[in-house]
Order: sequence, then C-alpha cells, then structure tokens
Amino acid sequence: MTYSSRSYQSILISGFLAVSLLVGCGPNEPATDTGAVSQSGGTYDLVIFGGRVMDPETEFDQVANVGIRGDEIAVITAEPIEGSRVIDASGHIVAPGFIDILSSIRSERKAHEDKAADGVTSAIGLHGGPLDVEAYVERHLAVRPLLNFAATIDHRVCREVAGITDRYDAATPEQIPVMKDCAREAIRAGAVGIGFGLNYSPGASYEETFAMFEVAGEFGVMAAPHARYKGNVFPLTMSLATMEMISMAAATGASLQMIHLISSTVGSAPLSISLIEGAKARGVDVGFDFHVWTRNQTSLQSALYDEGWQPRFGGADYTDVYVAATQERLTEERFYELRAQPGALSVQTEFIPEEEIVMGIQSPLGIITSDGSGLLDGTGHPRSVATFARFLGRYVRDQQVVSWMEGIKKISLLPAQRLEKAMPVMARKGRLQEGMLADITVFDPATVRERATYAEPDQRSAGIPYVIVNGVLVLDGGEPVADAAPGRWLGNPRG
Repeated sequence: MTYSSRSYQSILISGFLAVSLLVGCGPNEPATDTGAVSQSGGTYDLVIFGGRVMDPETEFDQVANVGIRGDEIAVITAEPIEGSRVIDASGHIVAPGFIDILSSIRSERKAHEDKAADGVTSAIGLHGGPLDVEAYVERHLAVRPLLNFAATIDHRVCREVAGITDRYDAATPEQIPVMKDCAREAIRAGAVGIGFGLNYSPGASYEETFAMFEVAGEFGVMAAPHARYKGNVFPLTMSLATMEMISMAAATGASLQMIHLISSTVGSAPLSISLIEGAKARGVDVGFDFHVWTRNQTSLQSALYDEGWQPRFGGADYTDVYVAATQERLTEERFYELRAQPGALSVQTEFIPEEEIVMGIQSPLGIITSDGSGLLDGTGHPRSVATFARFLGRYVRDQQVVSWMEGIKKISLLPAQRLEKAMPVMARKGRLQEGMLADITVFDPATVRERATYAEPDQRSAGIPYVIVNGVLVLDGGEPVADAAPGRWLGNPRG
C-alpha cells in the first residue's frame, strides 16, 4: 500500500501513542489499555487516530485509534493501524454521531449539509410526517442524503383524512376509527410513530388522542406529542398536559416522548420533569427532549397566539415577538395586522427561561434536539443549524452543567435508546464500539460553538471538522463532501 506523507506520519504518531500507553495517564491523554480495545489486522477503509474516544454506553474514555471497514466500526485500539484514509484527531473528541430526535429535515441537500456541519448523523422527524411515506422517502433519496432519516405520521394529517377541517373541532365517534386506520397505514409503510400537535389543534379530544395512543401501543412505536397546554397559568398548565400524556402512555403501552418540553413549560419545568422521571422509574416508557435556545419559532397564525397567549408565554409581550425572516420586532398593532393576513408567517418569541433549559440538561432523561427542519432561503431559526455545537460549547464546556461524557450521551446514546423499540437499527447507533455502525462525529472541545444567530442563522458551526455516516465521510475538514450520499431511510421495519 502506498501512503501519502500525511498518512505515513499519522501511522508513526499512532505508534508513539501505543508506547505512551505504557506509562498511564488521564482521560485527556493517552491512557493504559484496559482491555476495552482490541486489534484486528489489515488495512482499514478509514482510520481516525489519536483522538479521545468516548463511548457513553460503556463509558470508555481513552486516546485510541478507530478503524472503519465498510459501514462498521471494525476496531478500536491503542495499537497503530493502517488506513486508505487517515484522519488526525489529535486534541479532538471522537464521539458517536449525534442523533437529532426531533428534526423534520427538509428534502434539500443544503439542509443535510447544515445538519452534518453541526455533527448530526441521523435526523428523526418525531414532530410528524406525511401520510404518503413512500413519496417522502423518495423525495429525500432524490437529494442524495448525507444523513440517516425517518419520520412519524402527524395526527393532524389523520384528522384531515377523517374530514376534520377546523382545528377547534373534536373528532366524532365515526371519525376516530378513520384516524386510527390512517395511522396504521402510515406505520405499516414505515412511519416510526405518531406525532401530535395538540397545541395546534386545540379541539382534539381526549378520546381521539387516546385512540391514537392505542395505535402507537399496538405497533410498539412512539407517541411524540407537542402537548396540549403551555406555561404555568393554573389550571391549564404544561404540568397538566404532562399528566395527560403519561396517563395515556401508561394505559396503552405506547412509548411516550414529550417533544420540546422546555419550550412549553415556562414555569412548569420542575413539576413536569418530576412527573416524567417518576413515571419512568415506575415502569412507564417515557422520556423528553428540548432545544437549547431561548426563542421558539412557529406560525403567528397558529392557535398558540390565540387571545391570552402572553401569560401562557410566561409574561411575554408583543415586543418579544420577531418576524423570523427579517427580525422585525413587533408592536401590538403590527402583531394583529400580520396575524390577520392569510398564510403562515413564521415568528420567533423570546420567552424560554434559561434556568429551565439547565433543569432539562441536568435530568438524566433530558435529550437535546433541534426542533429544526432547515433554513428556508437562508432564513429561519439558528436551531436548525447550530443546536448541538451550542449545547456542547455553551452548556458543557463553558457552564459545565454536565460532563463531556454525559453531554455526549444526551445527543447520541439516549436518543438511540429511545428509538430502539420502533427502529431496531438504533441498537447499533449512538455507541462508539466495535461492530456498531460507523456514525461518528469528531469535534474540538476547545473551539466547538455555534456561529448562527437569530439575525444571521445561515452560518455553520465551528469546531466540528469531521462527520462520518455509515462509514462514509460527509464532512471533511469542516466542509461537506460533494459526492457523498450515504444517508439511509431508517423507517420502522415491523409494520
């Protein structure tokens, strides 16, 4: 095998690392081989050498070399290994690829590139998806996807199928079976669960919601609700909404994921998190996720901004609302003027308490997710392109809310474990171990951070030079690889 000068230098350094292991040192430096690594002969397709390899499932944390063959991690070893391509990961953390559990990613190449630049290797649309799953998959494959992807069926789509056109109307007893059949059809076609937008269809009854939970329980897939209420205005609080969802999961056996919880609690976080943790400890299959930004983004015409919205948003006012595309700050007059217009104007509201974000991070069940689908013509919420770099830079490194290992766990292993029931392939993701699928993110703990802002969201994250999906480099030196397209549909195979 002929090596480039960089490859040959890389292998020499690998040999030096192997010698260094004999003296023993801390987790940030070469460490003694504990037997958690092993060796395998031959040349690998790709070698990542000299990085701090961290696996949140086994808590393996050592400087080591990773050898990849095909789409699998073939070896993790302290010994020198050879590769057709060698990546120098010195001074970097080598982690399982980040799994964005709430990301209805656009079927556009740029959306995939932006997510990859934030360390994401799999984007899962728990917020909901279309009834025509086959067409959804074909649209994504047509853009030559960099990332793995999957989606749920949106219960609002099933409301439409059943003939419900008014968001304030409840399904009739005759319409509920139609909704259930709609969900079954999508799940059999590969949808990984049912997404609920109860805040966006406030007329949805307990009966129709429970019926859809029954379908999720029937198929062993996830129920992922944007729950019914927002904030902490008694009695219709987010805590009450959490109680509703937990009781339905307990009664049906559905796997419950409370999506973007913290952007809805606004005062209800302590009780909501305690309810979820307590239910989990007593056998209910429940978890929660959230993004790490203090603004939301949604349509100004949605039911979230119906009269009385300010107390539900924790006391926010009209001047806390911004037009997403232009960052125009609204007045009361402008609010009602724009809300009266037809269509769906995307706005952002500054109202999410950072102390509740920290509460979510500190919970052992809290998963970090973006709730971002991608920018539209360069505009939108920075969460679509910079959530994971922001989490790692701001909350793990700078504020030290959790350790590096716990932080990585919240964006790799935990989301994989939550999805395994509906998506068995996830048992081979979210881990950095031999035999696992080679979804890997390499980042610099000293420099990882978000560049995107609310005013200028179209800026890719810093400090993430390499991302590998199914054994293929999709981000190389911080730049998307033009001819790479290893992304796979990860739909439910057991419909």
